[in-house]
Amino acid sequence: MLTRECAGGVVFIDNSVFILKNHKGEWVLPKGVIRNNQLALDVALDRVKIEGGVDANVISPAGETSYEFYSYSRKIPVCNKIDWFIMQATSDSFTVNKEQGFVDGGFFPIDEALEKITYSQDKSLVRLAFRKYNFYRNQELAETVG
Repeated sequence: MLTRECAGGVVFIDNSVFILKNHKGEWVLPKGVIRNNQLALDVALDRVKIEGGVDANVISPAGETSYEFYSYSRKIPVCNKIDWFIMQATSDSFTVNKEQGFVDGGFFPIDEALEKITYSQDKSLVRLAFRKYNFYRNQELAETVG
C-alpha cells in the first residue's frame, strides 16, 4: 500500500466554513499531498489558496484523519494521512479553482456545511474545529475587551 502524507485546512470566517465540491460531486475540505520536504502547515495554506483562492491565517492544529482507496491508475491501494489546521480567512472572498477539478464551493454556515459535507470524518473534524475556533475567538475577544 502506498501511504501519502497530506495536509489541509478547515477555514472559518465568522460562523461559516469553507468547503469545495469536486468533480465527483463530493463536498470536501481543501487539502493536498506533502512533497519535497515541505512543512504540513505550508502545504495546508497553499492548498487553501490554490483550490479556493482563500487567504487565511493558521490558528491551531486540528488533528489528523486518514482514508484508504484503490488507485486504478497506480493499480495499488493508497492511504492518505492528512494533518489538518484550523484557519481564519482574512476575508470572505474566494475563487473555486475549476482547473483543479472543483465545480462549486464557498463559505457556508456551519449547519448548512455539515449537511453538504460528504464524509462523516470530515463532518466530525469540522464540528470539533469549529468549537476550538470559537474558543480562540472568544479568548481574543476577552483579551481585547479586558
